[in-house]
Amino acid sequence: MSEPTMAAGFAQAFLDFAAARGASRAALLRASGLTGAELADPEARLPRRDWHCLLRAAVDLTGDPLIVMRSGLGTRAETMSVVGGILARAPTLREGLRQLNRYARLIVDGAGPASAPRYALIEGRETWIEDRLPVPDGFHLAAEGALGQLIGELRATTSDRPVVLAVDLAFPPPTHAAGYGDLLRVPVRFDAGRIAVRLDPGCLDLPRPDAAAYVFGLFTGHADTLMAKLAARETVRAAVEARMLADLHKGSFSMDTVARDLGLGRQTLYRRLKDEGTTFARVHDDLRRRMAMEYLGARRVSVGETAYLLGFSEASAFVRAFKRWTGVSPTAWRADAG
Repeated sequence: MSEPTMAAGFAQAFLDFAAARGASRAALLRASGLTGAELADPEARLPRRDWHCLLRAAVDLTGDPLIVMRSGLGTRAETMSVVGGILARAPTLREGLRQLNRYARLIVDGAGPASAPRYALIEGRETWIEDRLPVPDGFHLAAEGALGQLIGELRATTSDRPVVLAVDLAFPPPTHAAGYGDLLRVPVRFDAGRIAVRLDPGCLDLPRPDAAAYVFGLFTGHADTLMAKLAARETVRAAVEARMLADLHKGSFSMDTVARDLGLGRQTLYRRLKDEGTTFARVHDDLRRRMAMEYLGARRVSVGETAYLLGFSEASAFVRAFKRWTGVSPTAWRADAG
């Protein structure tokens, strides 16, 4: 299975938001392993792990544990993704949610079975939208950002009547729990076992003030094109990376062995990677770079342990590779990121 990715437009918008609140842009980029060039195209795809590193770094650098949710509330999705434009121009909120599920992979892919919608609309005595995107390793910052984004969009694209009535969060109350209610302006329930927003059901089928059939059609046509490209992007490179991840600590990889495991001949694998603009060695090197950022950014392992996990025979070889990737040593990078 390919590594989950997300749209670069969201990372660029968050980078701008965090930098405007005092975080060093250079430190944020170093912490995430991203570059300005990677963020230039809002429709480009970034590894989701790099996005998570960016969020962690922003919290650390600003000292604001709610900065990710704050950014979601304050940044309109249509400035970052065609999906936001579709949601804003849909004729009703119900139709907007249907389209949001249809194109959710343009925001974040790798979210689970294609048949399972990301946003479940639960209608009964109360009406809820539940975000069912899996939360990797208990990492809630990304879920908070998506929740803030959803609430911001719901409020911006409905009438003046309150549309969001309450919020459920899956995790226990943190030390800054009171800040959630102050920021969201609705009751917040922790340890609820889900990420969800309670809605005023009367808003679901009201005509939307910004609905525009022609623009909506243009946006959905463009989104269909992007979805086709994303499907085609489920690449040989992604398959090679997935195979490498399991044995990354072993060091070098035999191209013949990886090709055989993927059911390909060596020359076929070589040609298909070339068609995707890369090589076997480059895939391995880039995967090591991204995993190094993940391990060091999480601060759970030492530089030496990171070198082992990435398959370097000596810590000194890892240090040389890291300097080639970033221009600084692992120790200096970690100090700047923290």
